Amino acid sequence: MKVSVSTYSYIQLINKGVLTQLDCISKAKEMGFDAIEIESIRPHDDSSPMEYAKKLRDEAALLNMPISSFTFGADFLTGSNGDVNAEISRVKGMIDIAEALGAKIVRHDATYGYPQNLRKYRGFEDALPILADACRQVTEYAAAKGIRTTVENHGFFSQDSERVEKLVNAVAHENFGLLVDMGNFLCADEDPAIAVGRVAPYAFYAHAKDFHVKSCMGPNPGQGFFKSRNGNYLRGAIIGHGDVPVRHCLTALKKAGYDSYIAIEFEGMEEPIMALSIGLENLRRYLTEIE
Repeated sequence: MKVSVSTYSYIQLINKGVLTQLDCISKAKEMGFDAIEIESIRPHDDSSPMEYAKKLRDEAALLNMPISSFTFGADFLTGSNGDVNAEISRVKGMIDIAEALGAKIVRHDATYGYPQNLRKYRGFEDALPILADACRQVTEYAAAKGIRTTVENHGFFSQDSERVEKLVNAVAHENFGLLVDMGNFLCADEDPAIAVGRVAPYAFYAHAKDFHVKSCMGPNPGQGFFKSRNGNYLRGAIIGHGDVPVRHCLTALKKAGYDSYIAIEFEGMEEPIMALSIGLENLRRYLTEIE
């Protein structure tokens, strides 16, 4: 497996103006990553999203840095003011940007938010037909462009391994699969090792992510932590420093035959360059150990 890095991992530096999203490509190359994942389109100039996507594509080609994936948000239940057809059209427009970017894998979300914000649905099963139809329309559009689409275990309402497994099987299209994020299952209070083992056969792409976890039975640990769906406290961590069984999850992916990119998505409080350097070293070691 080759190791990529999401531009989101540099978001602290992007927000401070230290790096642009364009700069992230050369920085990732310098740090020893094999590829770059583009998260959203974040122009630092007056470029349109389409123009900036072409700049990112050209810079990646110049540096011989493959674009492993293009990820962006979507919500087929509440996005575009709840108009599912409008949201499908918007996501298809993002597929056009992915084509300009040169990305062959895209992650769009299915939906996100807490279940209590989606009370019009009796539960996930009630919303599943809407989500499956929308994802199928998008992947059919993308397939004509040679782009595979995925959803991630992301967004509380559609985060459990059983739910994303049901979604991929309801869509039932060979061009549609999962972005398996080993850390995100903790947001739904699910054991990552068990969850990754369940959904690994559907993986088109994968994220390496780590979290520090503290029980909701203890005191609020303060700044930097957020709550899981069931109230436990989570904080992004350097790969290997947190509570996610990263090596175990990699083993599950390999056992299922996954042999594509593993992209680090760092969400911690530490300085990103240091954090990513340590995370890359640890992740490469784990991959060697399971070969």
